[in-house]
Amino acid sequence: MTETASTRSLPLDIFRGMTVCFMIIVNTPGSEAFSYSPLQHAHWHGFTPTDLVFPSFLFAVGNAISFAMRKYTFMSDAAVLRKIIKRTLLIFLLGYLMYWFPFFREVPGGGWGLRPIDHTRIMGVLQRIALCYGMASLLIYYFSPRTVYSIACLLLIGYWVILLCFPVPGADPFSMTGNAGYRLDKWLLGENHMYHGEGIAFDPEGILSTFPAVVNVIAGYFTGVFVSKKGKTYEGLARLLLLGCLLLVFAYLWNLVLPVNKKLWTPSYVVLTIGIDMVWLSFLLYLIEFRQKTAWTPFFAVFGKNPLFVYLVSELLVVVLFTIQVSPNESVFEWLNRSGFQVLAPGAFGSLLFALVYMVVCWSVGKWLDWKKIYIRV
Repeated sequence: MTETASTRSLPLDIFRGMTVCFMIIVNTPGSEAFSYSPLQHAHWHGFTPTDLVFPSFLFAVGNAISFAMRKYTFMSDAAVLRKIIKRTLLIFLLGYLMYWFPFFREVPGGGWGLRPIDHTRIMGVLQRIALCYGMASLLIYYFSPRTVYSIACLLLIGYWVILLCFPVPGADPFSMTGNAGYRLDKWLLGENHMYHGEGIAFDPEGILSTFPAVVNVIAGYFTGVFVSKKGKTYEGLARLLLLGCLLLVFAYLWNLVLPVNKKLWTPSYVVLTIGIDMVWLSFLLYLIEFRQKTAWTPFFAVFGKNPLFVYLVSELLVVVLFTIQVSPNESVFEWLNRSGFQVLAPGAFGSLLFALVYMVVCWSVGKWLDWKKIYIRV
């Protein structure tokens, strides 16, 4: 559905917009073989700037919930529940259909047939966003802040305990094929419905690791509430910055016993990314609200006003570019990179240049929507 934005939070739009912008850049390099290392995920344990993108999007979802909750006070419990469940299911379905897209494939002997649904990935980025949004919204709406804080802590500690206590027998509990999340996904989803980008059936957006990811949304919500009340005072800004820095210290210490790992979404990774998001949001608030430095913001605001739709466009378009073949062994995507960007700037810079141009193409879609005052919500 579409709606016209009347009142918006510029720092929130910019935070979301920068997240979506960076997400498109890291998701669509011209060639992963030539990408700069900061634009790649950590292979396993560790952290790169790319590993901040997804949790920052969840943090922004929580921040947006803090504004939505104000509207819920004027609605019945049944209406709120319907709204949350409907949005959760719709986002999850969009994610599932995105992995099934383009739905048809060439079959041996010529002609086209339906892509088999029994090999479609069930979990994924949008699916995790949906589940985290749904669980966080229900917790926040039905429980007191103190209870939500306690549940958030239990989600982190409980997940850590499960990883330690229920690994694949005889395996490292923090290895890719030995952790409890892999064990659960393989049993419940089956290998055909899991992600295979690692060369094996392993889903970095699996079922079990979705639960600690809920905490990123919860943190975003309470940060949004705090900013709306105290964010325009220097005292409030200092408290937000201090809390972010304290979380970074805590994450560093926790990493000594529980490695930071994006693909496992370890609790130390959750605390680290929340801390960075708080520090970054503090910087944006200071720059935009206190210093009134806004000349640079319109570009990122375009992404922030239609984040989910622009992300969908970026993912679906790249599938189309990979699906259309210019030769039996080369897609349009690969041909554009090889014959264009790699000729212009061979190596990692050419790959980055491809990603930047692709990001601008997606931005132009968002710009047209913004020009038309169309803001797509689900």
